[in-house]
Amino acid sequence: MKVRLTLEWVARAVGGRLTAGRGDTEVGEVVIDSRVAGPGDLFVAIKGPRFDGHDFVAEVLAGGAAAAIVDEKDGRGRPSLSAGALAKAEGRPFGAVIAVGDTVRALQDLAHAVRMAAATKVIAITGSAGKTTTKETIAAFLERRKTVVKNKGNLNNHIGLPLSLMQVRHAPDVAVMELGMNHAGEISTLVAIAEPDVRVWTNVGDAHLGFFASPEAIADAKAEILERATPSTVLVCNADDPRVMSRVAGFPGRTVTFGASDRATVRATVIEDRGLSGMAARVATPAGETVLETPLLGRGNLSNVLAATAVAAEFGVTLDEIADTAARLRPADRRGAVHRLPSGVMVVDDSYNSSPAALAKSLEVVAQEKSATRRVAVLGEMLELGAHADRLHAESGRLAARSGIDVLFAIGGPAARSLAAAAIDAGMPADAVTYFASSEEAAPVIAKAVGAGDLVLVKGSRGIRTDVVVDRLAAERA
Repeated sequence: MKVRLTLEWVARAVGGRLTAGRGDTEVGEVVIDSRVAGPGDLFVAIKGPRFDGHDFVAEVLAGGAAAAIVDEKDGRGRPSLSAGALAKAEGRPFGAVIAVGDTVRALQDLAHAVRMAAATKVIAITGSAGKTTTKETIAAFLERRKTVVKNKGNLNNHIGLPLSLMQVRHAPDVAVMELGMNHAGEISTLVAIAEPDVRVWTNVGDAHLGFFASPEAIADAKAEILERATPSTVLVCNADDPRVMSRVAGFPGRTVTFGASDRATVRATVIEDRGLSGMAARVATPAGETVLETPLLGRGNLSNVLAATAVAAEFGVTLDEIADTAARLRPADRRGAVHRLPSGVMVVDDSYNSSPAALAKSLEVVAQEKSATRRVAVLGEMLELGAHADRLHAESGRLAARSGIDVLFAIGGPAARSLAAAAIDAGMPADAVTYFASSEEAAPVIAKAVGAGDLVLVKGSRGIRTDVVVDRLAAERA
């Protein structure tokens, strides 16, 4: 049954005070962007580092929004104009106003209330790598038998998750939610909002290591996915990751594991690396065995598919349906997409983000591809590594050299220079390694340097914008 959001229901859910408007008025979509607020919508005025939604409340309400949730007081502790004067503004047809102590908390409380009122099953995914691919794959598998919603784009943080969860008011069978974090305590907050029925923990890596003392501290933060579980909660976790497995022993619900380990519930028994053509594996499950073939690249993505297989089996999707869907999967945007350009250049666009562990898996894929004339790596700096940056970039540079990379372009700040220098120290010819400070500077040079038969891996943190290189290659080498 759909969840009907009336102003009275919303005010009660967020602990707010309805200062204007009728309590039985039903609202449409819940939005925080005044530019997309439409007639009948509920606008939540969020204060951000570069904007304050309260500046747009009058405009949104005058444009026909049903209501706005605003802070009871402004930043100086005075009564908010939005909560008081707007409701009485010269007899104009303003919508309703709900005043609260904290609009971000109100958004979270409203999402939690909607989630608890809906009959939708919620799946939540955390991990250092592969969250989005796992989310998309779970959704694709479950869509064979269920109505499914998932995070909108990359809305997976303390504001994005509540907005994504609002979709359950329309009564889908399942909501597949990715939980993002870069500090301890964030997953805990998201779990409290989503109250997941199924929790998926993909792995522990070195992404965001700059915000943590060690990978063990990252694992402890990821382990917040286990909080608030009950005996009916299901945990799907990576049997091949010792940091994961060392933290799940006391889980109060039922645990299902995946991986290549002999102890995995969903286990890959025979694995075939197919380079740029993807992966194949014979997979044993409690429901029987099947062969999974997927165009997704590398063992990291195979692990994501195994996780999704374990979840899908919990919801009654058959192995035949899983295998059929796996063969038709496509990578999420800029997360390992393969472009075979008319010029004969092959590009692996993995430019969405990067970390040392994820880069190692991408280099492994490139090493498996035997058809390339040259293996070219365009590696952007990996951000959020803090004091570990130079060491980890140097390790990545040495790994690139050992992986058989013929030509290396490093892009970014001093850490990228460390990567380039380490690759040379590890045996790459100095004239095969080039450093650039920015992707904009690098793109035209790289586009002219590659040719037919070259395999080009492009990977880097989003802040380095290595996607600029991919787009230049597509434009000039098409």
